[in-house]
Amino acid sequence: MNVEHLFTEQRNELQKLSSLDFELPPELEAGEPPEARGLERDEVRLMVSYGSHDRVVHSRFRDLEDFLDAGDVLVINTSGTMNAALEAEREDGTKLELHLSTHLPAGIWIVELRRPTGSTTEPFRLATPGETLRLPEGATATLHTPYPGDTARSGGSRLWISTLELPYPLDEYLDRHGFPIRYGYVRESWPVSYYQTVYATETGSAEMPSAGRAFTPELITRLISRGVQFAPLILHTGVASLEDDEPPYEEFYRLPPDTARLVNAARAGGRRVIAVGTTAVRALESVTDEEGITHPGEGWTRLVVTPGRGIRSVSAMLTGLHEPRSSHLAMLEALAGREHLRVTYGEALREGYLWHEFGDLHLILADQEAAA
Repeated sequence: MNVEHLFTEQRNELQKLSSLDFELPPELEAGEPPEARGLERDEVRLMVSYGSHDRVVHSRFRDLEDFLDAGDVLVINTSGTMNAALEAEREDGTKLELHLSTHLPAGIWIVELRRPTGSTTEPFRLATPGETLRLPEGATATLHTPYPGDTARSGGSRLWISTLELPYPLDEYLDRHGFPIRYGYVRESWPVSYYQTVYATETGSAEMPSAGRAFTPELITRLISRGVQFAPLILHTGVASLEDDEPPYEEFYRLPPDTARLVNAARAGGRRVIAVGTTAVRALESVTDEEGITHPGEGWTRLVVTPGRGIRSVSAMLTGLHEPRSSHLAMLEALAGREHLRVTYGEALREGYLWHEFGDLHLILADQEAAA
């Protein structure tokens, strides 16, 4: 099956889902890090829900240990966030932002073009194949072909297969000239340190794997002393600015043998495997077979987790709050069911929880209730 056909098939499947739909009030979009609101990282709110009987508990993230048991395995994505946005300029002088999304083999990148509009950006669709964009310090980005599956419904593509010509290595170049990707609900620019988890080990994500942002070294120490285990993997995230009903793009993952052993042993022993974020689920599901055995591996995954496919690798998830009709909600529905999501998202809206990467968190304990 070629990429174009797979992308179309995935989009059609998402379109068939009557995923959770709701109005997200602007005041519930977290526009700044919790630190700017006078909170520590782990003082964001935590909604804990039990899928077996739709019970919801409101807490703070720093009290996470109250809801976990010895032997629980937390699967964390240790990918670090890049300064993935760069100022770019077309030959005619048009100013753009180039967003690095996914690094493919042979030095190829999936990139997104966006046009600055005041304090935010919007998709830019007027580029042409073969066009070369000027980047800071004499660097260039050449646009070869539109990314397969990216629609031209607004007159052109915003995603491109591209190659970069840089004066020095990527990490050094992005440290000098890049900045974090941000969207309109984030009102100010924040250094990339605000977009990192404390356990990041390898830079490569276009946008922060944000479900793990609230962890602190002190909380991790308390959890380990309680007998909670941490199982690391890598999934380098692409851009999150998906169009309606658009499946996620391919992303690089690496799941080491020790993590596969921890996950398999926990499931075999009847203990909970809790994914920290949708990125951890995507990586795990990419290497978990139909019998529920997780294998080590690495590569680029195009997997989209839907209720029809189901989830084989985890029994619970720690995640942020997601926008209406997103593919993330389809994944949560596969874990907890649509009715449970209706209950919990209704509760989050009523209680004023905050959305997005700087917002609050939701712990879904789908199969059993932990001893609090």
